[in-house]
Amino acid sequence: MKKIEAIIQPSKLDSVKEALREVGVEGLTATDVRGHGRQKGHTETYRGREYTVDLIPKVKLEIVVADSLLTGAVNAILKSAKTGKIGDGKIFVSNVDNAFRIRNEDHGETAL
Repeated sequence: MKKIEAIIQPSKLDSVKEALREVGVEGLTATDVRGHGRQKGHTETYRGREYTVDLIPKVKLEIVVADSLLTGAVNAILKSAKTGKIGDGKIFVSNVDNAFRIRNEDHGETAL
């Protein structure tokens, strides 16, 4: 099993969820987060005062998939989250040793 962590723009959340559904991903967790990469934020003016916004709002998706779904899920995120502009986000993939469903104590891929 693999864990996919994707940091995406908030405006792309619905299209990413739909793309993941189409490739067979059944569950995900979405969290509103703030951060920056190379983008380093930007300067805004509020009530005549200029200030720097260095933590940009993003959405973090956490998805655990069977190894067989990994390529399809990553490609779905890449295609549906991409705008071609700086700040599109990142995808991280790591191994998951085991998973457990609390309700009926299923484990491994059957718990997904």
